[in-house]
Amino acid sequence: MNDTRLAPYATLLLRLGLGILFLAHGFYMKVLTFGLAGTMGYFGSLGYPPVFGAIVALAETAAGIALILGLWVPLVSLLTLPILVGAALQHGGNGWVFSNNGGGWEFPVFWILLMLVQAGLGAGAHALDIRRLLGRPAATAQAA
Repeated sequence: MNDTRLAPYATLLLRLGLGILFLAHGFYMKVLTFGLAGTMGYFGSLGYPPVFGAIVALAETAAGIALILGLWVPLVSLLTLPILVGAALQHGGNGWVFSNNGGGWEFPVFWILLMLVQAGLGAGAHALDIRRLLGRPAATAQAA
């Protein structure tokens, strides 16, 4: 028998970890470290429209904040998937291991898995879930 009493707190830990890492990738790395101009230039050098760099930086930053706060967690988790699939495809030609030159697809695919798990679990404990803010019961996963 599984003891599920700690599940909301494990979900919280996952959500906070993912949120902090998205915030670090979107804001710290793409905005503060490389700058939006540098990030846009990098995306352009890969053959993408440079504006995609700004869009990804904004989306990752917003996703990080939403995950940390626990807002719209299943939706936000799913909305990160196009960015992560794009990263996996971009790194696909570099092999599996992310420590390969240019980074392999291992890390982005693991992120995809984590975001799918987070979407399935929901927000967990201590979330500013919009349902709670509206005085409704929080959404919970139903056991089969």
